[in-house]
Amino acid sequence: MPLKCRPYANEADIWRIRAFLRETYLLNDRRELNWQVYRFDYWRRHVNANLEKMRLEEVVFLWETADGRIAAVLNPDGRGDAVLQIHPAWASSDLQAEMVAAAGERLARANEDGTRTVIVWTDSRDQARRAHLERCGYTRGDWPEFQRRRSLAVPIPAAVLPDGYTIHPLEDGLELLERCYASGLAFHPDEIEIALENRADVSWYRNIQAAPLYRRDLDLVCLAPGGEVAAFATIWFDDVTRTGSFEPVGTVPAHQRRGLGKAVMLAGLARLAEIGATLATVGSYSEAAGGLYASAGFTEYDLSEPWIKNW
Repeated sequence: MPLKCRPYANEADIWRIRAFLRETYLLNDRRELNWQVYRFDYWRRHVNANLEKMRLEEVVFLWETADGRIAAVLNPDGRGDAVLQIHPAWASSDLQAEMVAAAGERLARANEDGTRTVIVWTDSRDQARRAHLERCGYTRGDWPEFQRRRSLAVPIPAAVLPDGYTIHPLEDGLELLERCYASGLAFHPDEIEIALENRADVSWYRNIQAAPLYRRDLDLVCLAPGGEVAAFATIWFDDVTRTGSFEPVGTVPAHQRRGLGKAVMLAGLARLAEIGATLATVGSYSEAAGGLYASAGFTEYDLSEPWIKNW
């Protein structure tokens, strides 16, 4: 059946893409060969809305069947990062080649020196795509994403906190300001101005809270004895796939090495089990993050590899 490619058109496409991602996640036995819905939501509401600010009509493309079913979606993550999402029923070497070509033409990043760069992410076990990328002049990068998972049938240890620390769902008002400040401290420890900007204007976090899967009861913060946010974990639960995903998880530098990251994750896992989740996932790149997640039971993983082309 021939497929037709077109750019993103309107909000209705968002909901069709989300349904497509749910369907393919289940068909792929809950392996992240395509994104989960939460990741598409988070990309749209945070990565793109707050950081990259790309027009969806220019960077999101759908391949459809004659009767209007989505067979594949091409979208970026950051600028120059291309994500190929393919329905297993329509997977073919021709479709893959067309999408890789479209990624280079439509999603490449323009560099200051006049060159262009594109990164295509692919599962490490997808030998056909890896071989095709190599033929097209791509080389494998050395910063894979560890797509970690954990069954919730496995017992979840109780969260253990140092004296005076507590964990609860994020509140509004001052606590929201402190959560935004803590995010800057955790992910940009040497750039205090980012933390200050995060707290001065919280519209960026309101964007995240507007995501369809966002739940305040799963947006957890760990408070220090003085009341400041010391660690946090936002959890996304998809009741269709019964999967809960952690994005992001962070600890303020002044409160690190006290087991807070693990404690807030274990508290989140317990909440997920209570509401019917059967699987939990989290992505990691660094050795430190991988160690934390493994300590919370996320020991199984797939690798998503970046393949890079410069010209």
